[in-house]
Amino acid sequence: MKGWLSRAGALALILLAWVSLAAFSPETKKIVLGLQEGGTASWEIAAIQALGLDKKNGIEIEVRPLADSRAGQVALQGGAVDVILSDFIWVSIQRNQGSDFSFVPHSLAVGGLMVDPNGDVKSIEDLPGKTIGIAGGPVDKSWVILQAYYQAKTGDALAGQITAKYGAPPLINELLASGQSQASLNFWHWNARAKIAGMQELISVKDMMTELGVSRTPPLLGWVFSDANAREKKADLTAFLDASFDAKEALLNDDGAWDMIRDAMNVGDNDALFIALRDAYRAGIVTSYSQEDIDAAAQSFALMAQYGGPDLVGDTPTLANGTFWRGYHR
Repeated sequence: MKGWLSRAGALALILLAWVSLAAFSPETKKIVLGLQEGGTASWEIAAIQALGLDKKNGIEIEVRPLADSRAGQVALQGGAVDVILSDFIWVSIQRNQGSDFSFVPHSLAVGGLMVDPNGDVKSIEDLPGKTIGIAGGPVDKSWVILQAYYQAKTGDALAGQITAKYGAPPLINELLASGQSQASLNFWHWNARAKIAGMQELISVKDMMTELGVSRTPPLLGWVFSDANAREKKADLTAFLDASFDAKEALLNDDGAWDMIRDAMNVGDNDALFIALRDAYRAGIVTSYSQEDIDAAAQSFALMAQYGGPDLVGDTPTLANGTFWRGYHR
């Protein structure tokens, strides 16, 4: 009897050890993702889950909802989340101030200058004396690029020749629709809604940057994390990024994938809006991550430093070394 109990006890200890090892196995991967509620990045996470790409890549993604981008930055700085979505300019500023955050591209999507096709603005030379609605405030990146573009084309400064009205994206669209502004700069998904309402894009920010010498569209938004966390959880982070790029490939090429995430897009039964948002999102999908992307970001950073100054890029006018994480390529 005593021998049987001894063997049973030994078996229990072996089983307990096996369970403990399984719980801490490197095969068990998890990322805590801070994500702004209602943001378009949630579409990709919905696609990952709907297509089973999290299971395929062996990663559990725990999403923690955030009120806005600032809340995400605070959560990342406080260690409450592993990864957030932010822009490379914020990452560069943090690195220049001594932090260790890094960035892997998520989206190329940029906005454009929207106008009423029946209005008075037919070219950028028509902007002086007009009102421009701008989402994001005085240092909005699209507004900085427009000023740089206008000056390169005309030799004049635009800011002193127009009336700028700043506001939230829905208000900016309403200002344009009601004629209270004659042009607008809004986030790309709100521009897609404006197009559905009959507005048109006069010129995209992408085309402005091309004419200013940035020949490749830089990936403005990306997944951001600390270098320390990347070292400690490299397998987890790599699995998450693999799932992210797998979802991008599916969303770029498979209409069926979009049907699976339609509820996350909050378009209801509006097929025109669904298609407009799908196509605009596809135009900004990142298909690779290479040195060329880093070079384009450095070019655009220098441009924004020149025209946006320290209020936009911080005290250092060059992209900080290490802003783009070199531990992952696609």
